Amino acid sequence: MAKRRTGRNLRSGLKRRRRQRPSMQAYDALPPQLRQWLANACLPWSPDSAFRIWRGAGGGADPSAALGRLEEVEQAMLRRDAKIWDAHPLAARAGENSA
Repeated sequence: MAKRRTGRNLRSGLKRRRRQRPSMQAYDALPPQLRQWLANACLPWSPDSAFRIWRGAGGGADPSAALGRLEEVEQAMLRRDAKIWDAHPLAARAGENSA
C-alpha cells in the first residue's frame, strides 16, 4: 500500500494546525462578509482562526475594521513566510539558476 502524503499542494514554512470541527460546517456559520474575505484570501485560512481575529477586532460592530485587521495579519504572515523561503538553501540555488 502506498504511503499517503499530505500537504503536497501547499508549500509553506508556516506552522500547520489540526482542525477542531469540520471545515465546511465552520465556514457556513461565518458572517457573510468574512466568508467573502476568505474566498479571496491569499492564504488558506481555517474558519476558526479567521473568526477568532474577526471577533477580536470587533467584527460584529465594525466589519470593515475587522476585515482590515485580517488583511494586516495575512500580510504579516506572507512577509514571514517569504523570509522563511528566502533563507531556505534551495531558494538560494533557484535564484542562481534563473539569472
